[in-house]
Amino acid sequence: MADSPSSRRATGRRRAPALADSFTHRLHTLGKLTDRVTQAAYLDETALPLGEGRCLAAIGAFAPLSVKDLAHRANVDKGQASRAAQSLVDKGLVVKTPSAADARGVELAFTPAGEQLWRRLMRVIERRNAEIVACLSPAEQAQLDGLLGRLVAHARTLAERRDDALA
Repeated sequence: MADSPSSRRATGRRRAPALADSFTHRLHTLGKLTDRVTQAAYLDETALPLGEGRCLAAIGAFAPLSVKDLAHRANVDKGQASRAAQSLVDKGLVVKTPSAADARGVELAFTPAGEQLWRRLMRVIERRNAEIVACLSPAEQAQLDGLLGRLVAHARTLAERRDDALA
């Protein structure tokens, strides 16, 4: 006879939580769903694909940036950051200048057209963020903001410990 959920409950055996109920799965699902809608909004309103939009937003928030710093700030890998940066340069939105700190590196900064597009992009980002949390009350939004800040800080600490242990 098959081991059904009801028979597992009857025998007292605990079953593993469903994947769909796990925090990491739900967080990943939320990210993928919001990325899909955000990708469409970026393309419609700025003609930039999601990765380039993320990189443009990071340059605007943290410039000047090296490509390595861009990857970290935009939450993409170094290869993606390099390709996005080059595409933004090719589109006349970003300039590369030699790095004062590292003669082999470059720093990324806006052109006037890049800064103008960045301002439009930031309006898209603000609107998208408001759409994503619109189902929450203002108090819930504030609570979520605080909780996300704590979770990100904790995850960074865990990642740094892992990196230190591997070094």
